[in-house]
Amino acid sequence: MEEIILSNEQVDILGEIANISMGNSATTLSMMVNKKVDITTPNVKIIKRSEALDDYEKTCIFVQIHYVKGLEGNNVLVLKEHDVKVMTDLMMGGDGTNTAGDITELHLSAASEAMNQMMGTSATSLSSMLGVATDISTPIVNQIDVESIKVFEKMFDTTYDRFVKIAFRMTIGDLIDSVMVQLYPVQFALDMCDKFMSKGK
Repeated sequence: MEEIILSNEQVDILGEIANISMGNSATTLSMMVNKKVDITTPNVKIIKRSEALDDYEKTCIFVQIHYVKGLEGNNVLVLKEHDVKVMTDLMMGGDGTNTAGDITELHLSAASEAMNQMMGTSATSLSSMLGVATDISTPIVNQIDVESIKVFEKMFDTTYDRFVKIAFRMTIGDLIDSVMVQLYPVQFALDMCDKFMSKGK
């Protein structure tokens, strides 16, 4: 299969889209956890499928988002277990320190709700940036073992080996200082770039 490489302009566009959409998402999350949420300027790079979980140890939380309008395809947000526990505790009215024990259905449900709100905000931002109405389905949340790449393989309805990895540094008060990663197939990224560039014509 022919190698797909993004141009510098396309990488800049993806960074700009991610910066604006996730910046707005941070505001949404802020309201849900009642704490200041900061998401830094994203780092965009092309990776192989096998490198997707290099930033994570043991287990992590995968949030799969399907676009049902405006864009075709899906992307995945990867969160650390500890961060999900802190966010859940804050959403339940706690102080963010109740993080003992294993991840439960409550944590996964809270992560799904938080990401649903965040990515819903992101989809609204995308609509105005791309000039097309975009919408998402309810996110699918999984706890996966980093070693279990087979689960990751099933996340994407594609056999593409190249993905765009967008890494954000996310801080929530003094409770979380972590990395949140967004992944999507290169083809999906190209589609976004095309829509972004054609809107400006």
